[in-house]
Amino acid sequence: MDQLEMAVRTGRRVALVRRGTEYIVTARRLVHAGRRDALVGFLPMTGEELRFDLLDLDEFQVLP
Repeated sequence: MDQLEMAVRTGRRVALVRRGTEYIVTARRLVHAGRRDALVGFLPMTGEELRFDLLDLDEFQVLP
């Protein structure tokens, strides 16, 4: 969680795998809805923001 918070503060890219699909997004913000946390990331190829529930992620890595 600390890595994701730092990525949001610095606008770093994050590689995420959800249900077998890899996404490379720019971290925008972390949101908390009840007991669930989610990362909102900007997908530059489509220009849209996507929400990724942290419990649904298979893995993630903050990129340099």
